Amino acid sequence: MKEINEVMALVDEDQLDAAMPLLTKDKRIFVIGAGRSGFQAKGFAMRLMHIGYTDYVMGETITPSIQKGDTWVAISGSGTTKGIVADTEAAKKLGLNVIALTSAPESPLAKLADKVIIVPGATKTGAGVKSIQLLSTLFDQTVHITLDALTLKLAKRDDTSNADALHEHVNVE
Repeated sequence: MKEINEVMALVDEDQLDAAMPLLTKDKRIFVIGAGRSGFQAKGFAMRLMHIGYTDYVMGETITPSIQKGDTWVAISGSGTTKGIVADTEAAKKLGLNVIALTSAPESPLAKLADKVIIVPGATKTGAGVKSIQLLSTLFDQTVHITLDALTLKLAKRDDTSNADALHEHVNVE
């Protein structure tokens, strides 16, 4: 818990606020990440859907083509994951607005982004706050919390209630 608190104290809430104008209900949002960052991307996509956004996870069979003006959210602790960087370069060339979450502010991914959210949790490459946890666990945990905070900010901005989110929650279980 101490490590998580240490990293979360370093996340700049102004960076979340700066990214918010790129996340609106009139834009489609595409999320991407590899491995455990991919799990965090999928979780964020689910939370966006719950609060009324149109969003897709890259690599899924039902994901449509990206178009100029869409928003791209890329997650990579190192900011150097080859597939994520290459796909983000392609998205940028097609005119998408890019938000990157990474622990590495000077990484190729961060340099491609219009808005960067630095989450300095340890990664498998050794970037970020050092951790006793294995690989990128601290980054994964703190990205999850950061994206939850961003979702709450969006819900508040959009006046989306818990009842509204519940309406979008799965109802066949």
